[in-house]
Amino acid sequence: MSAVLYTIISVIIVSLVSLVGIFSFLLKKHKPQQFLLLLVSLSAGTLFGGTFLHLLPDVVKISGFTTQISFLVLSGFMVFFVLEKFIHWGHCHHSAAFSWLHDHKQVHKGHHGHEHEDKSQIAILNLLGDGIHNFLDGLVIAGSYLVSPATGIATTIAVVIHEVPQEIADFGVLLYAGLSKTKALLLNFGSATISILGAIIGLWLGAKSEVFITFILPFTAGGFLYIAGSNLIPELHKRCDVAKDSILHFLMMILGIGLMYVLKFLA
Repeated sequence: MSAVLYTIISVIIVSLVSLVGIFSFLLKKHKPQQFLLLLVSLSAGTLFGGTFLHLLPDVVKISGFTTQISFLVLSGFMVFFVLEKFIHWGHCHHSAAFSWLHDHKQVHKGHHGHEHEDKSQIAILNLLGDGIHNFLDGLVIAGSYLVSPATGIATTIAVVIHEVPQEIADFGVLLYAGLSKTKALLLNFGSATISILGAIIGLWLGAKSEVFITFILPFTAGGFLYIAGSNLIPELHKRCDVAKDSILHFLMMILGIGLMYVLKFLA
């Protein structure tokens, strides 16, 4: 199977993950926070594993470990920081969004015109940030498949596992902003399909020049390190109350890393 076909199938799967938000209502009787934190732990493991077992070894094999590669890793880290800090700030409202999923009457108490306007801005910024994030996902997946099927599959799995709790939270943000379930789901899915555009551009850039591959891999590694180290791990520290939870989170991270290790042996 060609890299193009692998890439298109993968970004379609990633786009469909955005529909998982609707299942968040099924979690409210089954301790959703615990379930989501297990996914966050698994996601952190796959992102770390994808970075250190696939992306960095592949780029070193192609061009060696140079100062330029280090700079690109740092650039990826900083770009994702800016994306989260200045564009994707709507995710600061995720706690309130999850509250909406479980007690929407309480969230709607005392809503006035000014607050409604603020929440509309939250929805717009959330969709804008998601669109940029999903576009980068498409670029990343395309670049990974241009290196090898194993790297592409590993990257796709890391992205998908990270997207599940992310999309549930995004869905909650849109509901919190006052959108209907149907509209929130469709807008979230529409934002997710931007990854297809990113993939097409990534494939085109990769066909034009091999420089794209040596750029996108370390850049992605930096982005993955930011998400796992600065976003996911702090969330686990913040929510972990008992020793049993810490052990489960650690084991899920090991599982994610182990999954990435197994994928190294794919042809």
